[in-house]
Amino acid sequence: MTGKTTQTAPANLMASIAKEHLFIETLKERKSDSLDFHEVSVWDVKAALEAAYAAGLAAARETI
Repeated sequence: MTGKTTQTAPANLMASIAKEHLFIETLKERKSDSLDFHEVSVWDVKAALEAAYAAGLAAARETI
């Protein structure tokens, strides 16, 4: 695995979780309040955190 893959994998995973659970198209700053600030429900935040936690557990198991 190259250094670039190692660095982009977490970013891609976070972007995927944000899109799937929080309905945020990109995590890149766009310098616009209407594009950079999002109103999300607590249940969607909970789902996103659970997905991130599960991904962390899976990654930890791969390194054992």
